[in-house]
Amino acid sequence: MSDQGREPSARERLADRQARAAARQRRQRMLLVILGALAVVAVAVVAGVVTLNRHGEKPLEKSYQGALAPAARQRDGSVAMAQPGVTAPVLDVWEDFQCPACKAMEERIGATMKQLAAEGRLKVVYRPFQLFQQDPLMANSRRAANAAACMPADHWVRYHDKLYAEQPPEGETGFPDADLIRWAEQLGVADPSFAACVRGNQKIKTVDQASAQAGRAGVDATPYLALNGKKVRNDVLGSPDDLRKAVAKAGGGSPGPGSTQSSAASGGAGEGTA
Repeated sequence: MSDQGREPSARERLADRQARAAARQRRQRMLLVILGALAVVAVAVVAGVVTLNRHGEKPLEKSYQGALAPAARQRDGSVAMAQPGVTAPVLDVWEDFQCPACKAMEERIGATMKQLAAEGRLKVVYRPFQLFQQDPLMANSRRAANAAACMPADHWVRYHDKLYAEQPPEGETGFPDADLIRWAEQLGVADPSFAACVRGNQKIKTVDQASAQAGRAGVDATPYLALNGKKVRNDVLGSPDDLRKAVAKAGGGSPGPGSTQSSAASGGAGEGTA
């Protein structure tokens, strides 16, 4: 009689049951391994979220609502904000109005800069320039920087803040002349000479000089802050408390090479218009 159609023997049935049980145990062990791996991944994801919450972006500052320290244009076109007689410490702020990181930095510590200057504990020197080299970013940057150079010093800081508030998204054409003029009017600057300065790019030479000066100062990215001539650490760029500590530590120090504490009032407010 052939094997086909033959009933399995007791030994064969026992072997088959043992094989099935072994296979079932292997599947259970594999399932436990998979579940364990998923648990590890879940823990890693939760840990990552906790880490981001603890060490991620810091909350934004409230905008500064107090009186600003007087601002004056310096001979090189920069704008110094400080109480009379305050010459140190000096915080040079190299920035590009089209730069998203500069806008973020302004949102983080801009109010602290203004407060420290208003309290007479800091001299802030704003140094906008053109960082980007490709359009539309380059053209956006140049139009905004030119308009800022046209702005009278007594309205300059508020206009500076307005330009960041209206910053166009990267890759899009922005800062059109009509808006640059309209924003100035909203701040009380309706002088036709300002509009002519914006439309005629009358301060573009000042922008180019600022860009060249940034290169000589070693500015390779924005925002770039230098306290008494020394580049500040990245943590200071994102922390109002760290900025206050750095300024307190630098208080009474002498500004180093590349810092510009001199002749805050030499240019006068009128130099901002054509």
